Amino acid sequence: FFILLVIGQPAKSKRPKEPGENKIKPVNKKVRPKPPKMKERESADSSLKAQSILTQVMDKGRFQKLAATLSLSAGQSIELRCKGSNVTWNYPSYLDTFKDSRLSIKQLDRYGQLILANATAADTGEYGCWLQLCNGDKCRKDETKTGSTYIFFTDKEELFVPTPSYFEIVYLNPDRPAVIPCRVTTPSAKVTLHREFPAEEIETDGTDIIYDVKKGFVYQHPTSDHKGIVYCKAESQGAPQISIKYHLLYVEVPKGPPSTTIAASSSRAEVSDSVHVVCTVLGEPDVDVNFRWQYPGQEV
Repeated sequence: FFILLVIGQPAKSKRPKEPGENKIKPVNKKVRPKPPKMKERESADSSLKAQSILTQVMDKGRFQKLAATLSLSAGQSIELRCKGSNVTWNYPSYLDTFKDSRLSIKQLDRYGQLILANATAADTGEYGCWLQLCNGDKCRKDETKTGSTYIFFTDKEELFVPTPSYFEIVYLNPDRPAVIPCRVTTPSAKVTLHREFPAEEIETDGTDIIYDVKKGFVYQHPTSDHKGIVYCKAESQGAPQISIKYHLLYVEVPKGPPSTTIAASSSRAEVSDSVHVVCTVLGEPDVDVNFRWQYPGQEV
């Protein structure tokens, strides 16, 4: 019996153990879960702070969350939805200026809906939405529930986003960047900036002059040397196309409130006559001015 017992004992061996061999965790030992790393916690918190509420309605009722940019072909229609009962939309302003019937915006019980039918190259731009938090008549934007995407509506015939004019003035202020808004409809297009006189290409060094596909060429630190007439050229699998011309004017306007003058066509008029009153505002260029009139009998 003693001999059998000795034979039954496992013989000692100097063979190196395989990874994981003979590793048996005690049953009664409590294993504490490891707390998540700080980076994981931060990323989780940041995702909770800003939740994108913008989706695109696809075929057969499917929904797709939108990335920072989206490329579609001109002629397509698109439907966007934003979750919430009080949604505000952002889209290219010219659609409002011309009261385009192709744009439809509705607010339903649980979401807001934006439909753009038969899109054109001119519709290229930023589309976004956010929830409004209202307390009585006062409303504010909910920064935690927003969504936006930049949509390119590609068109081989229109590499540049069309504009209503053939000539545009860009003011160069020494204290802020200036944008030459020659945006393209195809994000992969190669775009260059050119001076009309003397005829030459303007180098974009990526520091003082950069190209932003969503904005155009940006002069980070405008100077008087940049003034003149310029245009953009774009190439994408075909003949190059030329943008409209931009007249760069260098201005130095002292900061301060605008000055106003008012003048009437006549100081005396008979009943049923017409009187023209003109209010003129002088101040910094490219600053929006809202007029509010007051006159006798205004309430009536």
